[in-house]
Amino acid sequence: MAVIKNAALGIAVFFKKLWADKQGRVGLIIVGLLSVCAVFAPLIAPYDPYDVTMRDDKGLSPSLSHLLGTSITTGQDIFSMLIYGTRVSLSVGLITGVAIAFLGSMLGVCAGYIGGLCDFLLMRVVDIMIVIPTLPLTILITNVFGKSYVVIVLVFVLFGWTGLARTVRSQVLQIKNADYVKAAELSGASRFFIMIHHILPAVSNLVVMSTALTCAGIMIAEAGLSFLGLGNPTAISWGKMLADAQSGGGVLFGQWWTILAPGIGIFLSVFSFMRIGLAIEGIIDPRMKKGSGMKTLIRHMQGRELDELLASMEDGYEQST
Repeated sequence: MAVIKNAALGIAVFFKKLWADKQGRVGLIIVGLLSVCAVFAPLIAPYDPYDVTMRDDKGLSPSLSHLLGTSITTGQDIFSMLIYGTRVSLSVGLITGVAIAFLGSMLGVCAGYIGGLCDFLLMRVVDIMIVIPTLPLTILITNVFGKSYVVIVLVFVLFGWTGLARTVRSQVLQIKNADYVKAAELSGASRFFIMIHHILPAVSNLVVMSTALTCAGIMIAEAGLSFLGLGNPTAISWGKMLADAQSGGGVLFGQWWTILAPGIGIFLSVFSFMRIGLAIEGIIDPRMKKGSGMKTLIRHMQGRELDELLASMEDGYEQST
């Protein structure tokens, strides 16, 4: 009970810090609204988005009866499709982000703390996975095993854990020499106990930040795959909405609402998780709030150093031309 209580208290403190940050607050509000839309989609959507029998209403512009108009080919209500598409985007993004965080953090901790042959093998696997072209292999896998979101999530996890594992490993190589870790080793604690109770909590903030940013990237990737026709053809997603609008001539016939609606949905979902990730990054390292490294460099440069920098840039440009 004490462990659960301490964990709950730590989570509460973390979310309090996240809410206190302006970027984090904006991200949490948008994610909360998107979650409400996903959970209560049948109550919010005014029409059944899977009803393709309204052929007489196809291509209607936005109005009071259809807030975002209707689709070009089937007459589906775009607002209802937008609400239901939230389910796919959030579910794929969150499930994949959490799975990548779990797999990448555990393998990174094992490689960094155990070392030796374990570290060598895992890092060689990471090196191989990084250079594999993911898009052609994703097309091949979806054609062989079917175009379902389960397959897409597995593909994302298969190729997405490598970056986090390498980052976590580099942090663990420093943490493993800390005094409290050495004290736990001298007390006779097992490697598994030390990794779970001492090493993993030390990199938890990094893992949480990576999860938020990964969710944003996965949402864009899922929309891209659905746009290419690699998603589930029977489910409604924002990428599939864009593909239908493109194939139906949304741009050609000036029906901008068929493209704008899913585009806004993708933007808001990615924007919210990016804000949360950057806010967590600021909580982990407060120096990040002071601006980017380039801004800090320019701000602290003296006039002479700045002139030399600009002069070297001009010389390089003249040599290149």
